[in-house]
Amino acid sequence: MHLVTEATLPPHSALWEIKQPNDFLDCYSCTSDLAPQKAAEVGFDMPAWTEWLLNLRNALMRPFGLKTENTDDAATGIFPVMSETETELVLGTDDKHLNFRITILQDNGKVFMATWVRPHNWAGHLYLAAVMPFHKLISKSTVKRIAKETP
Repeated sequence: MHLVTEATLPPHSALWEIKQPNDFLDCYSCTSDLAPQKAAEVGFDMPAWTEWLLNLRNALMRPFGLKTENTDDAATGIFPVMSETETELVLGTDDKHLNFRITILQDNGKVFMATWVRPHNWAGHLYLAAVMPFHKLISKSTVKRIAKETP
């Protein structure tokens, strides 16, 4: 069984250094010994339905001047790498409506994937509310792919 659970991000994650009281943070985990870089490679090998949703998001957001394409050479999947250690990979970007980070952390036989978001204005809050159902679905699906890769 490939169990994905809601979890508390371990306290040594880099995301705790930037988290403020009103920021959004969620976390999912699974049993896995994969290194963060391999877990990201597996997890962000997105199925067609996810690619379709991201393309729709990009088409809808482009007229508002929001970032819709990854132009960073140091990227994993569609997200730029912000920092990387042996046990944690932090991806994300800063935009005019919000900043976000996704961390993939290996800790004691588990992989944790957490998303941190700091909205900057009403548009950021509105965007976060609109994408939340899709975010949860995509996040759980990503962690499930990581779990399935574990023998």
